[in-house]
Amino acid sequence: MINAAIVGTGNISSAHIEGLLTFPDRCKIVALCDIYPKKAEAVKEKYGLDCPVFADHKSMLASGIKIDLVHVCTPPYVHAEIAINSMDAGCNVLVEKPMAACLAECDEMLEAKKRNKVMLACVAQNRFRNSVYKLKKTMDSGLAGKLCFARVESAWWRGHCYYDLWWRGTWEKEGGGPTLNHAVHHIDMLNWIEGKLPDSVIAMLTNVMHDNAEVEDLSVACLHYADRSMAQLTSSVVHHGEEQGIVLQCSDAKLSSSWDVKAEISQSNGFPCKEGNPELKKRLDEFYKSIPDLPHEGHTGEIDDVLNALETGGSPLITGIDGRKTVEVITAVYMAGFLGHTIKLPISKGDTGYTFEGILKNAVHFYEKKTSLESLN
Repeated sequence: MINAAIVGTGNISSAHIEGLLTFPDRCKIVALCDIYPKKAEAVKEKYGLDCPVFADHKSMLASGIKIDLVHVCTPPYVHAEIAINSMDAGCNVLVEKPMAACLAECDEMLEAKKRNKVMLACVAQNRFRNSVYKLKKTMDSGLAGKLCFARVESAWWRGHCYYDLWWRGTWEKEGGGPTLNHAVHHIDMLNWIEGKLPDSVIAMLTNVMHDNAEVEDLSVACLHYADRSMAQLTSSVVHHGEEQGIVLQCSDAKLSSSWDVKAEISQSNGFPCKEGNPELKKRLDEFYKSIPDLPHEGHTGEIDDVLNALETGGSPLITGIDGRKTVEVITAVYMAGFLGHTIKLPISKGDTGYTFEGILKNAVHFYEKKTSLESLN
């Protein structure tokens, strides 16, 4: 039986709690922690949990309760501190996205994992969506050919009051806008499908709809890879309809999530045949449809994977290394937008954007945050 603790009982904690409760024979929740204990008490009552509530994670770790796995579900600026303290206490950690606010903190977390010989996993639950999982499998089959261009749309919509919550909309507490806190999902998906990081990034940032936030509410980036392929990334909280997705333009076919396949074939004059390549489209459709569905999707699927890793001594699908790669791409997008020039990867310890201090020093304050509410409910 794996004993799990939840640190941070805001909105996302429900996905973690419900995921853990899906496997009552494998795990149990033994502690809840929140700087607002009344929130944790309300969550405890909602789910009928039998566990103590703590006002800070240090007292929880020092309580003597046997904790095998700590779920870090707090705002990003304290992910590293809580994760490192938990690992130093001998606990395994599953940290919500983004892994941390900067690469320096990611590296400190990876060092704590190594030092304490524990597991560090990062939430990227979209890998456990059937549409994404099957797209990755189909891409890996090689049937569509080389990946030439990826278009990634992390398109969300959030009302003006979204940034009235005390920690949102500030570089210091939230760490950024949708590039960090929303597109993180799609950037992980892109890294996973590509199997590599870009070698350079250019980007533009703006804030067009939320004058109560310092951070961007829209960014557009172009990623260039060593094999000359490219990717386009839109990160937004101003898109009505929230039409998200990823389109992979390969040498022989186009694949996308939600699932769609197109395949062209050339006439003698170089223009595409009217009927395309029906044989390849059929093979790709059949391959995609032959892939079995995942037993669990979303957070529940990832929690299942993490529990399995702990039970077998294996590695989770999304490790701390994966979480760091996502933060590296996000950092490159931000620094390119802040400085107005191309950012080369990898980002090293001597680079300005490696530390959180370097990011804060260069961050563009589109507006100053004037409203700070403890809760929006």
